[in-house]
Amino acid sequence: MPSPTPARRSRRALLRVTAPVAVAASLVLVPLPGAFAAPSTGAVIAEVYGGGGNSGATLKNDFIELGNPTGAAFGLAGYSVQYLPGSPGASTQWGITPLNGSIPAGGRYLVAEAPGAGGTVDLPAADASGSLALSATSGTVALVNGTAPLSCKTAADCAADPRIVDLVGFGTAVVREGSGPAAGASNSASVARGSALADTDDNAKDLTAGDPTPVNSKGQTTGGGTTPGGGGTPVPGDVRIHDIQGTTRISPLNTKTVTNVPGIVTGVRGYGTKGFWIQDPNADANPATSEAVFVYTGSANPTVKIGDSVLVTAKVSEYYPNSSGGSQSVTELTGPKVTVLSSGNAVPAPVVLDAAAIPAAYAPDAAGGSIENLPLDPSKYALDLYESLEGMNVEVRDVPVVQATDKYHELWVDAASTDPRTDRGGVVYLGYDKPNNGRIMIQSLPPLTEQPFPVANVGDRLTGSTAGPLDYNQFGGYTIAANTVGTVQDNGLQREVADRALPSELSIATYNVENLAPGDADTKYTELAQAVVTNLRSPDIVALEEIQDNSGAVDDGTVDASVTVQKFIDAVKAAGGPAYDWRSIDPVNDKDGGQPGGNIRQVFLFNPDRVSFTDIPGGDSTTAVDVTGTGKRTSLTASPGRIDPNNDAWTTSRKPLVGQFSFHNKAVFVIANHFNSKGGDQGIDSRFQAPNRSSEVQRQQQAAVEQAFVAKLEAADPDARIVSLGDFNDYQFSPALQTLTKGGVLRDLVNDLPASERYSYVYQGNSQVLDHILVSPAFKRQHVRYDVVHINSEFAVQASDHDPQVVRVKP
Repeated sequence: MPSPTPARRSRRALLRVTAPVAVAASLVLVPLPGAFAAPSTGAVIAEVYGGGGNSGATLKNDFIELGNPTGAAFGLAGYSVQYLPGSPGASTQWGITPLNGSIPAGGRYLVAEAPGAGGTVDLPAADASGSLALSATSGTVALVNGTAPLSCKTAADCAADPRIVDLVGFGTAVVREGSGPAAGASNSASVARGSALADTDDNAKDLTAGDPTPVNSKGQTTGGGTTPGGGGTPVPGDVRIHDIQGTTRISPLNTKTVTNVPGIVTGVRGYGTKGFWIQDPNADANPATSEAVFVYTGSANPTVKIGDSVLVTAKVSEYYPNSSGGSQSVTELTGPKVTVLSSGNAVPAPVVLDAAAIPAAYAPDAAGGSIENLPLDPSKYALDLYESLEGMNVEVRDVPVVQATDKYHELWVDAASTDPRTDRGGVVYLGYDKPNNGRIMIQSLPPLTEQPFPVANVGDRLTGSTAGPLDYNQFGGYTIAANTVGTVQDNGLQREVADRALPSELSIATYNVENLAPGDADTKYTELAQAVVTNLRSPDIVALEEIQDNSGAVDDGTVDASVTVQKFIDAVKAAGGPAYDWRSIDPVNDKDGGQPGGNIRQVFLFNPDRVSFTDIPGGDSTTAVDVTGTGKRTSLTASPGRIDPNNDAWTTSRKPLVGQFSFHNKAVFVIANHFNSKGGDQGIDSRFQAPNRSSEVQRQQQAAVEQAFVAKLEAADPDARIVSLGDFNDYQFSPALQTLTKGGVLRDLVNDLPASERYSYVYQGNSQVLDHILVSPAFKRQHVRYDVVHINSEFAVQASDHDPQVVRVKP
């Protein structure tokens, strides 16, 4: 099974990264003077298509479609549509097609233009016909009150001509309205306004590219159905949502245009990835086919409401929220034209997700290949169940919270009571083959001003009903976009406090302080310091990970971190802790990965009243530390030093920092680690099963380098007291940790804990191990007391995303 990918998030989870349709901002031109300052209040040009009959085109003809957003018919007697090439020359003339008849109230009017040699589909019966050969990629079309040819050839001159009712420039057209022409027209794509026919006199903003959808005054389109403004009542087309969704993860109608697909609106999202969900209340008999689909409206806010009965004409697309991470795809309808038939309808009853509904097996195994084209079996696999419900109204009831509310207003619950639980109410991740099937993310669909999102910790309970469309997003997998969210039952989770160390024990802790920089708020320093003093009981040695340089994430060449460290030491002292001393080695600028410019590194803090640091000169960012002497005279060649820093295993990753300490006149060697991150791994819910955990390769190489160093140290002194600790970015059962403990040179202490306590981090609802403390055989089991101190990962308010760990040993 895949390994979760605990990558830091840099943007709102629902922010669209790539859209399935071209957007109108792909060209940036300087607006010309004399822009069209008075948007059309009557008829507008609704759609322009110049690729008819060309290579790759489906339609045989070019066309111009007019629209009437008003409540009265718009007469066209004496009007014309006129066309000018995108870059007109001195002798270029406007081409003309005279019009007649009228555009129905709220309706469309179709002008058929020149045919090409290709294409297979006729236009619906045209309301007017001409012979204009429009360019597929660049040109200008004007709706003109009159039939005499226009003479203007610049945007400013055309803006001054009162005969022009509306004008659309597309591609690279010189003559256009507003900031630039509409972008994206091609042999297979038109430019069109949204369903509301909004006109701001800015072609780049008002029109977007998409599949051509010609509609005449009778509401007829190429699919034989009817759309808004037809002469009669709009009726559904032949295609239903379950036909679009099909029985695999990819729609059998992908890239095709579907006409007048009926459904009830079950959810509306006006932020991030804007659009709405529709669901057919008349389900088929096949449990593998979803009855709902997301309608993507691009940059436009949806104008429909929950309970609206609609017909949608649009192009079917597959959208991958995180294709680099192997995400599932979301079947969508894009470039939609929407007809609202009625409002206030009941939405389909939600499907309840619980232990009885969710299968025990997680996903079919495709030996690392894609499962997209495998038939869905929702009774056998959890991922297939979720896919078969994609977009549908679903519900969870009275469920435990297994990941706290985060800054993106998300939390995770567990809908399957069979998943193994932690002692504190989470779900524990115990193996690649144990992904925990019931984990579901909850996001709020209404604006937070209407329904504040609940703040919950792990172990709390979300009581009552939480319901909404089942979505899938780039960071969290399957998600309930909740119209209604249950009430939080606070179960009083408390932050843990470690036992005190005995005077005879050396206490050593590790803490990832999450990109700590001088510019961070004083409250972060205070909270982190208070944790060291109160929750960790002021350890004798603290290995810190993710200490940034003095300029933080500013990439200015700074590598010194003395300001960051001193600010932390001062905060610890202010919290009542010891006056820590510290040692570290600055990395080479921009060579250790992490946040660009931050130059994160590991740092040793130590209490000089309890333990001394053995300073041995010679350690720097590129010099490898070695072992010298034997037996009790075994020593490092440099302290602090870095383990084999020039080895390719550490490319763009942190190098282990090793220091030699003395406690009660006995040498103790401590290695502070921060292994390569999981970035680039395919997610646990990937469409590739089993997913590729590509980042494991480098961590296993890093583990091999460190294991060889530890083995050399123990060969020199079999009784060498070694503690290796830090953020290893991997699990206790991973290849990296198996390599690091090879030959028994180190023992991973997390395995000594009960299974229900093995976690230091929570990701996608799984409580899991990323941080470790390992000790050499010289530390006898009866002389080791170890604990993961849960103070962050389970809480909505946290100073870091990692829990610290501490070990007390008697050397």
